[in-house]
Order: sequence, then structure tokens, then C-alpha cells
Amino acid sequence: MQKRADISDYFAHLSDDQLPHLEQLRELSRAAAPDLVETLHWNNPVYLKDGVRMWMLQAFKQHCSLRFPPGWFAGHRAQVEAAGFEAGEGFIKLPYDRPLPVDLIKRFLQYRLTEFEATGAGW
Repeated sequence: MQKRADISDYFAHLSDDQLPHLEQLRELSRAAAPDLVETLHWNNPVYLKDGVRMWMLQAFKQHCSLRFPPGWFAGHRAQVEAAGFEAGEGFIKLPYDRPLPVDLIKRFLQYRLTEFEATGAGW
């Protein structure tokens, strides 16, 4: 993907296949905590709390990913797989041809925020 100027530019250049999932992930991210800052890191949307990355969105040809710090995510990976989704080192693979697992995503966003509040652990 070409370097994007900002978040608006990023979303404006997503394909018709990518846009619905990424927009929904964006809405879920914004709803998770109103004080999160949305910006680009490594040409991908990230959500910051107190300057620390909480999670990142990534767009690929056939799927998008919701990425968390790998060490933190390792303890939650089994939940993703039990829900029937693929997981990698720190990410949930979300195919465009399947609905997003909204309840699972909301739970993970809250887990991450709660963990950060308790420990201040960054990425």
C-alpha cells in the first residue's frame, strides 16, 4: 500500500472489499474508549492511549487483521481459535467474506484497555 497522508487518506483508498470491515473495526475502536487517539503508524491505523499503542488495524487483499502486542495476545489466542478464526503472533485474521465476530472483538478491546489501566504495559 502506498504511504498515506493521514487516517482519512488511508480509509479513502481502501477497496470496496476492505472498507466495510475496516470501517466497522474503526467504529468499534472509537466506541471502546472515547479518549483513544487514532493515528497512523507504519502506514496503518493505530489507537493510542496516553501515547501507547493499544491495537492496530491492517488491510490485506483477502482479509484484515486486528493486531495487539504479541506477548499480551498470546494469553488470549485460544479464544480466537475457539471462535473459528485464525490467529497469529499478536493478531486476529478477519476474512472479508465472513462477518466480523463483534462480541469477541469488543471483549478483546476491553481486555486490552483493562490490562493497560492495571499495568501501564505498552507495546
